[in-house]
Amino acid sequence: MSQPSQVTDNTRRRMLQFLAGAPLLPLASGMIGSSVSSLAFASDSNASLKSVRFISMDAPTLANPAAMAKTTIDSAMQLTFSDGSTREVKLAYQPFFITGDRVPDGKGNTVVAGGYYDIHNKPILDPTANNRQFFSDCPDGSSLLTIPNAQVDGVYGNPVFAVVQFEYTTQNGAKEDMYGQLPSPIAVLTLDQNPMTGELKLVKYSNVDTSSVGGLWITCGASLSPWGTHLSSEEYEPDASDLNNAEFKGFSRHLFGDENHANPYNYGHLPEVTVQPDGTGRIAKHYCLGRISHELVQVMPDERTVLMGDDATNGGLFMFIADKKRNLSAGTLYVAKWKQTESKGPGAGDIHWMKLGHATSQEIKKLIDGGIKAADIMDIRTKNPNDNSFTHIRYSGKDNWVKLKPGMEKAATFLETHRYAALKGASLGFTKMEGTTVNIADKKAYSAMSYIYKSMTDGTTDIHVEGPKAGAVYEHTLKGNQRDLDGHAIDSEWVSTHMHVPYNLVGEDLAKADALGNTANANRIANPDNIKFSEKLRTLFIGEDSGNHVNNFLWAYHVDTGELSRIISCAAGAESTGLHAVDEINGWTYIMSNAQHPGDWESPLHDKVKDILDPYIKANYKGGYGSAVGYITGMPKLS
Repeated sequence: MSQPSQVTDNTRRRMLQFLAGAPLLPLASGMIGSSVSSLAFASDSNASLKSVRFISMDAPTLANPAAMAKTTIDSAMQLTFSDGSTREVKLAYQPFFITGDRVPDGKGNTVVAGGYYDIHNKPILDPTANNRQFFSDCPDGSSLLTIPNAQVDGVYGNPVFAVVQFEYTTQNGAKEDMYGQLPSPIAVLTLDQNPMTGELKLVKYSNVDTSSVGGLWITCGASLSPWGTHLSSEEYEPDASDLNNAEFKGFSRHLFGDENHANPYNYGHLPEVTVQPDGTGRIAKHYCLGRISHELVQVMPDERTVLMGDDATNGGLFMFIADKKRNLSAGTLYVAKWKQTESKGPGAGDIHWMKLGHATSQEIKKLIDGGIKAADIMDIRTKNPNDNSFTHIRYSGKDNWVKLKPGMEKAATFLETHRYAALKGASLGFTKMEGTTVNIADKKAYSAMSYIYKSMTDGTTDIHVEGPKAGAVYEHTLKGNQRDLDGHAIDSEWVSTHMHVPYNLVGEDLAKADALGNTANANRIANPDNIKFSEKLRTLFIGEDSGNHVNNFLWAYHVDTGELSRIISCAAGAESTGLHAVDEINGWTYIMSNAQHPGDWESPLHDKVKDILDPYIKANYKGGYGSAVGYITGMPKLS
C-alpha cells in the first residue's frame, strides 16, 4: 500500500507517541517531515497500535571489544497496527551522566554526580585519591515521576523527575574494597521533557539530605509507589549481634566520624523519598516492614499490600499490609510458608502466610532510640549450646541457636526479623530473592531469584529444589479471601498463593565454560535481579546481576507470546540496575536503565576478556571509577 502524502499534526503527535517503548531522540528540524512520513499509517490515519514486540540483539563478542566495554544496544521494537501494518523502531541508550561528572545543582553551581556526604552533608573525601570526593560506581534503583505544580528554573518543556540511588562504591583510590563502608546517597534529578520528542535533559541534580534518618546503608533496588513516591531499600541488614563488623564500622566512621556511633538496628528498613515541587527530596524511613533485605518491593493496586522479596541466603518471602492506604507507617507483617509441589529444576510451591505481628513505625523507632541490643531480644549462639531451650535455625547460610527473651515478640518481629521468622517455622530458605513486580491485568506478580543454590538446594530447609545456579523468575498467583496459618482472614485481595517458573524465565548452567568464558547459556537469562512489568507493553523487563555471564544483559519477556529478547548488553563486569518501566508520562513511555561497577572482573569468568577490555572500560568510565545513569531511547528507522 502506498504511504499517505501528508500527515496531520494530530497524527504526527500520535505517531511520535507510538514510539513509546522509549521516547525519540531529538530529530533535526529538516528531518521531522520525512521521519514522520516514513512512519505514518499505511492506509488509515486512524489505525491504532495493536501490539509491540522487541527484536533481540546478539550478545557482543571479542570481534567487537568496544561493544563489550560499554552499554550496547542493537535491538529494536516492532510496532503492529490495527490495519496490519508494522513499523520498526531502533533502540539506543542515552545517559544523563557518568558518575563523577560535575552536574548542575540548580543554584548556578555544579556537584559531583553520585557523590557521598556525611551526616552533616559535607562531602566525604578519599585520602588515597588526592582528597577528591568519593563518588559511586554503583548507581542502582531509580524512579521516574511527575508531581503537581512543579516549578524548577531551567525547565522549558515539561518538568519530570528521576530519583536515583547509589548502592556502594567498589574501591577507593588505592583500589581497596569499599563495599558497605560509605553511606548511600540518593539524588533527585530534575529533567526537562521535550513535549514533541519525549527527550529528557538533566537541568538539576539535588542530593537528598538523609541525616534525619541517620543516613542509609547499601541502598539497592527501588520501586515507584502507586502514589508517586520512591521506595528505596537497605540491603543485607547489619547483624546487630556482630560487634566486629568491619564494613559497618567503616560506614559509621565515614558517616559520623566514629566507628561505634551507628546503631545497626537503625538500618535494614524501608526508606521512602517524596519529591518536592522545587526538585528536592524529603525522606522518611519506615521501621515496621521488617528488618530484611528489602531490595525492590512492590505495592499492589490496593495501595496497602506490599510484597517483598529478601535478597539474602536463608531469606524469606514477606508481605506487609498497611492499616491505611498510601501510608506505610503502620501495619501487619507476614512471612510465607512454602509447601513444595514440584522439586524438579527451580521447583514450585503453594504459599501460605504466617502472621508475625503488627506495629507502627514510631513504636519500633522508639525501641531503637532507647538503645535496645540484640542480647535484650534473643540469646543468640553460633555454636550448639546443647540446651533444649534453644532452637536451631539457619541464618545467612550459617547455623544459629536462638532463644527468645520473655515479652520480646514485637522487638524480635521487627528488629530480628530473619531469626524470629525462622524460629516461628517460616520458610527461610530462599536465596537472593531480588526484585518483585506486578502484572495487574492478569493478577500475577514476579520475583527474581538471582541464584537457586545453597539454602534452596542443600536440604537444610523445607525448600529443596534442584537449581539452576543461574537462577529464575518465579510467577506468583495472586488471590483474595485468604486466611493465615492461624485461621484469621488476611485483609487483602493481592495475596500470593502459588509460585512457579514459566519456561523461558529460567537460566541454564553450562557443564563447562563456553569460548568467551560464560558459565551459563548466554541466550537465556542468568541471575535475574531488577525486574519491572509494563502493563502497556505486556512485557516483563529483566536485568541481570550475574557471576555467570561475561556481559550482563537486560531482557524483555512478552507474557502473552513467551518471547524472550535481549535488548541491552552492559559493559563486561557491570550489573544491569536502575530498571524502571514507565507506561505513561505526558504521553510517553520510558525504560530507565543504569549499570554498576563496569570492569569488576571475576576470575575465571573474565579471564579471557579482562586484558583486552580493561583499557576500554577505563576510557569509558573515568578510569574504572564511574558508571552510567540513563534511559533507553527509540530512533525511527528511516530506510
